[in-house]
Amino acid sequence: MLRVRRFAEGLLGSDAVIYGDAAVLGRAGEMLTPGVPIHPVDGPEEAIEGVLNVRDLGLLGAEQVTPGVLSREAGAAALAYVDRATRDALAGKVAGIVTLPMNKEATRASRPDFKGHTEFIAGLCGAEDFAMMLTVPELAVTHVSAHVSLREAIERVEPVRIRKVIDLTHEALSRFIERPRIAVCGLNPHAGEHGLFGNEDEDVIRPTIEQAAADGLDVSGPHPADTIFRQAIQLDRYDAVICMYHDQGHAPMKLYGFERGVNVTIGLPIVRTSVDHGTAFDIAWQGKAFTDSLGHALDYAWKLAGRVD
Repeated sequence: MLRVRRFAEGLLGSDAVIYGDAAVLGRAGEMLTPGVPIHPVDGPEEAIEGVLNVRDLGLLGAEQVTPGVLSREAGAAALAYVDRATRDALAGKVAGIVTLPMNKEATRASRPDFKGHTEFIAGLCGAEDFAMMLTVPELAVTHVSAHVSLREAIERVEPVRIRKVIDLTHEALSRFIERPRIAVCGLNPHAGEHGLFGNEDEDVIRPTIEQAAADGLDVSGPHPADTIFRQAIQLDRYDAVICMYHDQGHAPMKLYGFERGVNVTIGLPIVRTSVDHGTAFDIAWQGKAFTDSLGHALDYAWKLAGRVD
């Protein structure tokens, strides 16, 4: 509970605005952060120090929320918060957005086609070429596909998509690194081992990498996914690793930096970062959840928005 309070107090001196319902946040605050006041605002220009500035959407009352229990109403409200924040970012009312985890099952109760934050926000932005990037201070990891079935992920391993993710990764890291070193994973075990375990690595992935390298990018591969993270992190050979599907990148990154990870969506016209964890319904409103990832996500968003060095 002390960690939750420390994080809340860390927001008191900033102009960050929380999108949600003041009644629900107030009830949670009484339990977890007593004495931290809530101040309803319409935008950052009304933010004041010493309080939690809240953009109150007025969708839920405190009595409508039962911590840790799946709720159609709460799922719909969570999506509405993200919707409003994204539209405000597109309109220039806020410098960027930082999203918290949503329970997909609860959200799908009112919106069956919901896949995840990334796809939803990209849709609002009208962005077709985007990618998920997980970051820790030592490494960035991007994905050719994310929230799709493994069968569909394999089908999405195509030259155009792979090259687009290479370019998006290069562009994102070039804000901070003069010449980003990018490693691309293979799809199959041992990157196919020259066709022994499938031909996608040699026939699809390798030619795409070679063309990107010929165009001047520092990119190599396909590399075996089971060794590339050691080379990137422990041996410092790469600044980014591009993975072919969700778990290929998420599993090692969450093992290595679960409490430090930040999710960044690249290829959008707005700044968007997110925490790198789920809703943890089993410990909801108990003051046990760590807040480190949210702090890192806020810091990274401020950095992308040019608010900090």
